[in-house]
Amino acid sequence: MSLNEVLAQKNITKYRLWKESGVPQATISDICTGKTKIEKCSAETIYRIAKVLDVSMESLIAPAVKSIDEERRRPSFDVFKSNVCHQVKDLGDIPFIIQLLQSNQIRKLYEKKWYPEALYLLAMLDYLSRENNVPICKNYNDIRNSKLQTLIYPSSVVILCQTMKSDEPKKEIIRMAIPEFLRFNIVECEVRNVC
Repeated sequence: MSLNEVLAQKNITKYRLWKESGVPQATISDICTGKTKIEKCSAETIYRIAKVLDVSMESLIAPAVKSIDEERRRPSFDVFKSNVCHQVKDLGDIPFIIQLLQSNQIRKLYEKKWYPEALYLLAMLDYLSRENNVPICKNYNDIRNSKLQTLIYPSSVVILCQTMKSDEPKKEIIRMAIPEFLRFNIVECEVRNVC
């Protein structure tokens, strides 16, 4: 929840927050307008604001930290995908499936709310099972009903679209996407050709 939302919820004005917290009026104004990010403020400033608003310091910075975590994970999701593809290549399909099922990594990631990673592994499991005529593991049927809210494209396709100022590369890659991945809104068309 943003500072503006907390102020509205608590029915406290910026003026009152300034007076009661001792935090400079300009700082409060800058936080509310987005000019200053609250997570960049000193612990003392966050503490003073939280005390007046009767909320935890964590609740004030949680949205910003979540946003930072998501931005950090985005590039690391590409690395995660690459690592999974390399594991499949190095181990082979059936040993990869066995290791994945024994580790229960899909469930662990899903419970941590790392949905892209969990769904990517589940898609890989289903894809490799189909490719090798292995029955689908039913342990994850509840997760199979999940889907990411938005499509995740390979970063190379996103960059290409930005460079070309066109969505044509996205449309083309969706046509080539592996169905097991696309079912979860993950656009993946090549899991075998890794260096």
